[in-house]
Amino acid sequence: MINLSQAGNDMLDPYVARTIRDMPADLISLKVGINIVGLATFRLRTFGPAVHGFLDTIRDGHPDTPLLLMSPVSCPALEATPGPTAMGPDGKIAALGDPADVACGALSLKVVHDELARIVAARRARDPHLHYLDGRELLGPDEAHDLTDGLHPTAAAYRRMGKRFAAHAFADDGPFG
Repeated sequence: MINLSQAGNDMLDPYVARTIRDMPADLISLKVGINIVGLATFRLRTFGPAVHGFLDTIRDGHPDTPLLLMSPVSCPALEATPGPTAMGPDGKIAALGDPADVACGALSLKVVHDELARIVAARRARDPHLHYLDGRELLGPDEAHDLTDGLHPTAAAYRRMGKRFAAHAFADDGPFG
């Protein structure tokens, strides 16, 4: 197993897609969105093409490899409010964007969940090995108490998320089953 975690810098950079493209892989999973929303990196107009380009590059080297694209787990501060973020006085992550800006293309997590689901649905006819998982199935809004700072899961939450991911991804009818 190879983990290309970007430590808060996962921004759909082409060099990461090329790295994945050029490495052997039996399975590929990508979790996209939390850093992008938290740092207000993209707008809706640029996010979709960046996701498509990232997937296209990976598919250049892995046209038939099962690929699971996941949206972010819950983060209450960013569900309906765009970034950027900052640490609040209570030690919890706070979104600094204006929720009204979503109507003008700013990204909240809800927008990212919807856009990633739409992209996968649009690509499935020509890419049957592409799958989508809404990250809220791994850690939902009702489990926000398990985010130490409103963003990062506790150790117990990570264990629960891992079990849920495995149950979904490796089920007989799952993307890697």
